[in-house]
Formats: sequence, structure tokens, C-alpha cells
Amino acid sequence: MQWLKTKTIEQAMADSDEPGRQLKRTLGVFDLMILGVAVAVGAGIFSVGARAAGSFAGPAVIFSFILAAATCALATMCYAEFASSVPVTGSAYTYTYLTLGEGVAWIIGWNLLLEMISAGAVIAKYWGIYLSTIFATAGVHVPSTVHLGGVAMEWGPFVIVTIFTALLMLGTKVSAKVNNVFTLIKIAITLFVIVVGFSYIDVKNYAPFVPPAQPPVAGHGVTADIWGQPMLAWLFGAQPSQYGWLGVISGASLVFFAFIGFDVVATSAEEVKDPQKTLPRGIFGGLLMVTVLYILVTLALTGMVPYTELAKAENPSLATAFVNVGATWAAQVIAVGVLMGLTTVVMVLLMGSARILLALCRDGLLPRSWSVTSATRKTPVRLQLLVGVIIAVLAGFTQVEMLEEMINIGTLSAFVLVSIGILVLRKKRPDLPRGYRVPLVPLVPLLSALLCTYLALNLTTLTWARFLGWMAIGACIYIAYGMRHSKLAHPENA
Repeated sequence: MQWLKTKTIEQAMADSDEPGRQLKRTLGVFDLMILGVAVAVGAGIFSVGARAAGSFAGPAVIFSFILAAATCALATMCYAEFASSVPVTGSAYTYTYLTLGEGVAWIIGWNLLLEMISAGAVIAKYWGIYLSTIFATAGVHVPSTVHLGGVAMEWGPFVIVTIFTALLMLGTKVSAKVNNVFTLIKIAITLFVIVVGFSYIDVKNYAPFVPPAQPPVAGHGVTADIWGQPMLAWLFGAQPSQYGWLGVISGASLVFFAFIGFDVVATSAEEVKDPQKTLPRGIFGGLLMVTVLYILVTLALTGMVPYTELAKAENPSLATAFVNVGATWAAQVIAVGVLMGLTTVVMVLLMGSARILLALCRDGLLPRSWSVTSATRKTPVRLQLLVGVIIAVLAGFTQVEMLEEMINIGTLSAFVLVSIGILVLRKKRPDLPRGYRVPLVPLVPLLSALLCTYLALNLTTLTWARFLGWMAIGACIYIAYGMRHSKLAHPENA
């Protein structure tokens, strides 16, 4: 029955105050808003919308973003109630541990590690590629790879991961200040690109706004074979299709990648000042900023060029649209914006990965000796260094970009369990002081869980096969180690 054992809120709060394993509360509302924008507004704002428009939804990709944002908003309400009620690190892992049991919590923590480490490695790899692109546009040839004893290595990821790992080891407040500066710069670049993009809009490009459905054309993640089909279509034997309203939904599953920042913000709950008020305001403020920016970029993108042009491009992006209308100089500005965007995303994902690991190690599901924090700076130095090494090696030596959709399914699975967890928490602890309360319970949490499940089922069968394999590995680790060393199972060893 170890799988079903839950922690009490009092235990979770006591664990966060355990000497030698504490974090320092230094973040305010503005820091949290910028943290959410920093991780959500990365390369995706310049590329994922173009891919979704060209391959799935056409100009109706704006509905894909609205659907993804609405789903994220419902889940974010659940996160905000948990984070303001139990302001400790661990995000969905901790909330699941309090409501649904240790075994389910371990699986969701394992999935969060998949999401954040995969995303960190993917983004770090793209950072190196874009840095080489910027050098190339300036007439300086700097290869993105170097060869070490016959082994090709991407050097860019090692640079960016090393810098931010060092900053995060020095302290959350220091790294937050650096993150704020980079994020404000990339917001300014994004707004500039939007304004220029609107000057090139031709309203004829918005027609047809919802392109008619058609059989899929291979390319950009769209295939007619079993592995490229949405899981839901394969389960019910539906014919694969591209565009139409089903394309809008498939597009929403893809662009959900653009909203993965907000569960990462919840991992910082233990480092927030006055969390009952600060966390909900920071989370919702960041989500609002991100949604507005994405909708404006999407309107500019689909108004500048026909969606069919985006479908023809090998790697469609906002830069594709500017080049198409003859504004090649804007593509160079976008390249700088992308680099700035990727920089902050890497930092936030490095931080979030270490906080998830810290929560798992505190609870004994991974070695507790790893959960020690710095006596002076109150940062998880060992775990931050470990995460930095893993992400740098994955980005530098592997084809990690193949796991992009795994990031989405990891996030969506966490959202589903956090939404269900709110219903359990309301029943178990109706008296618990809450800085924020989800409205219309049980309707909002149930709707959140259903929408997240539906979006997950619109990811490909290959993504689901990889995801189930990852969970099987996680279950084996829990049985072999976690449940035998759990602090909850052996409190006398804590």
C-alpha cells in the first residue's frame, strides 16, 4: 500500500524547514511574472506558431493558441491554489504526494524531470545553433560543432548551461536579476517584430481562415503512417486529416509547448516572499502577458504570408514570413530575439529541474544525501551541478530534439493530476487557509483535466509509446529504490 500513502501538509511544510535542506525566500510578484514569460516566450514564439499554421491549422492557428491558453489557464488556477496553500518546492510532484499518494507522485515527478530536462537540452541545443547563425549573418564562420577524438560535440550548449548553472549555484536572486534583464530585452524585440509585422499584413492571407480538411501531406511532423497519427484518431480508426477544426485541435496540442512555463514557476514556491498573495498574482500575470504576445505574433505571421507558403518551408518560422515579404533585415533582428529568448528559457528550466530533484531527494525517493543545500546561499548546489552536466551532455552529444513532443505530454500529464488533486484537497482539508481558491469547483478542475487529457490524446502514437516506456522505467526505479528508501516509509531514518 506504499503507493497510496500520502504526506500531510504539515509534513511537507516541516520538510521545507529542515536544517541543511532549506531554500531562501527572495522572489516577488514581478520576478514570478518574468519567470513565467522567460520560460514560455522562447524560440517557440518565433517558430511553433508558424509550424502549427503551416502544417495543421492555417490562419485559424489563433484558435489553437486560444484553446491552449484556456486549457493552461484552467490548470494554472489549480496550481495557484496549491502553491498558495502549500508554498513548498516540487510543483505537481508535491501536490500529488499530498493528495493521490507516493506512487503516483513519483511517476509525476519522473515525468516532470522528463519535461524539464528534455526541454532544457532541446533549448540549449537550439541556442548553440542560433548563435552560429548570428555569427554567419555577420560574416563570421563559427561552426556549431567541434570534434573531440572523432566524436562530434555541440559547443554552444556547454557555454550557456555552464554560465547559468554557475549563476543558479550563486543564488536564486542573482540569477533572477539576470533573467529579468534578458527577458525585458526579448519582450522589447518581440513587440518591435509585431509592430513591423503588422505593417506587412494583407487581409487576403486570412482567407480561408479555417482551411478545409484534407488528407495529410508528409512533412513537419505530419505523416500518414501509424506513428505520425494522433493517438485519438488511431484508437477510434479515424482517417488522418490535416487542417479543418481537427487541425486546429492538433495545432493546439503542438503550440501547448508555448505554455509550459507555468508549472516551472510553481517549483519556485519555496523561494517566494509572501507566497499566499505573490504566487497567484505572479502566475496569472505571466500567463496573461504570454497569451497576448502569442496572439499578436500569430496575427502578424498569418497576415503577412499565405499559410501555404509556411507549409512549403522546411523549418517555417516568423523569419520565413519576413523573408517572404522582402524584409530580410527583420530576420536578423528575430535571430537576436530568438537567442535572447532561448537564453532565459535555459536558465528557468535548469532551476526547475533542480527543484524537482530536490523534492524527490528530500522525500528519500532518490538519495537524500543529494538534497543538501548551501549553508550560505541556500541553493541546491550538488543537484544544480548534476542537472547542468546532464543537460549539457544531452544537448551536446545526442539528437535530443527528437523528444520535443515528450515535453508536451509530460506537462499535460502533470496538469491532469494537479487538477484532480484540487478535488481531493478540498475534500480532505476544507479548513486549510488558501491565498487563492479555484472558482466553480468541481467544474473548473474537471474541465481542466478533461481538456488536458484531450490535448494529450491528440499527440502522436509515437510520442505515447515513448511516454509509456519512460513511465515503465520510472515504475521500475520506484520499486527497486524509491519505495524501499522513502522517508514516509522509514521516518526513523529521516
